[in-house]
Amino acid sequence: MTHQNEQKNPTEAAAMIDVVLRKEKNWEELWFYQKTVVLYQMTYVFTSRFLAKYGDRTVDQMVQAARSGKQNIVEGMADGVTSMELELKLINVARASLKELREDYEDYLLSHRLARWQKGHDRYDNLLRFCQRHNKLEEYQPFFNRWDDEEMANTALSLCHYVDKMMKSYESWLEQDFIENGGIRERMTAARLGYRNIQKATIDAKDREIAQLKSENARLQTEIEYLKELIKGKLQS
Repeated sequence: MTHQNEQKNPTEAAAMIDVVLRKEKNWEELWFYQKTVVLYQMTYVFTSRFLAKYGDRTVDQMVQAARSGKQNIVEGMADGVTSMELELKLINVARASLKELREDYEDYLLSHRLARWQKGHDRYDNLLRFCQRHNKLEEYQPFFNRWDDEEMANTALSLCHYVDKMMKSYESWLEQDFIENGGIRERMTAARLGYRNIQKATIDAKDREIAQLKSENARLQTEIEYLKELIKGKLQS
């Protein structure tokens, strides 16, 4: 008789071990990452069209800030496989870079006496809806050489707003996940405990098997002795 109901077998025990490394996220599917790709490409075109190519440090600053926002998301999620703390730090770096980019676009509008589209502006609501619903580069790229600088800057500002809002929500999710599941140290501890449980389950299963074999051996020995006595009795008669 087996004892499957008394204790899980080693295979079942192995399935219960917590994974030490977190599953790497596919950042390309995240809407806020997709919007940062748009921001980077849009900023490159914006600076090429509307800012001096030489002698204006703002060009490099804006392009690098847009690139930093995008790249730190990638690096943070890749490093997040082993360190949630590092992922949070890099996501914060990305947010800071995009806030710097937002400031540059606002400064551009102010210094060139262009309108900052806010609530009440006749194009404000349509712009918000467009940036909220569209994430992919190919949905924005056809306008890069058609929009004027005011349109382009306000679109970039709306994207910065949505990206920051979504990244803030993502940070809150990471913090809650850390509270509930811990970091790599906690997962390593859980994995070690799981491995020990596998070893114990394996040893217990072997002990039960040995006990069963001993019991069966004793039964067979008894049966052999009985048969010997039975044969001996028949021979004597």
